[in-house]
Amino acid sequence: MVYIDFSVNVNMKKFNMSPAKYRINLTGSEQAELERIIRQHTTPQNEAGRARIILSANEECYSNQEIAMQPGINSCDITRWTKRWAELAMEPVRKRLSDAPRSGAPDRITAEQWCHIMALACEPPESFGVPVTNWTHKELAKEAVKRGIAENVSSGHLGSVLKKRSAASSKPLPVECRT
Repeated sequence: MVYIDFSVNVNMKKFNMSPAKYRINLTGSEQAELERIIRQHTTPQNEAGRARIILSANEECYSNQEIAMQPGINSCDITRWTKRWAELAMEPVRKRLSDAPRSGAPDRITAEQWCHIMALACEPPESFGVPVTNWTHKELAKEAVKRGIAENVSSGHLGSVLKKRSAASSKPLPVECRT
């Protein structure tokens, strides 16, 4: 007598569970790396969640619906991240878990122009004939345009960039300023 096990198919039909759309077969080193990423205290939570999805989807251990039952995991994220994992198979583990580049308009002000604006902000306004003792964002933006450093600078954007720079003042600028 031949016994055929249909329990997997019966369970899938009973709970409306379909097999995974993107098959994940991790190597031993990939699995170890993903487990290490999850255990690290410094790992961003979004990457740790993605690593949990990939580990759960490994060799179809769990269906997408079962993975989605885990706290903090969305069903739409499962397909997105298993698809990306499969598509970027030749990339390192960290790169496969990272966000895709975001779209958006290119920067209008270069890093070098920001360096010149920062240097301008360090100078007293009186030396440029501006009748104030301390720079305001509006006055600094006007002076940067007047000096030809940038074609147009919004005072609000300038203020937020200066605020970020003062919060990270110990960090060096991304490029060297050429004067």
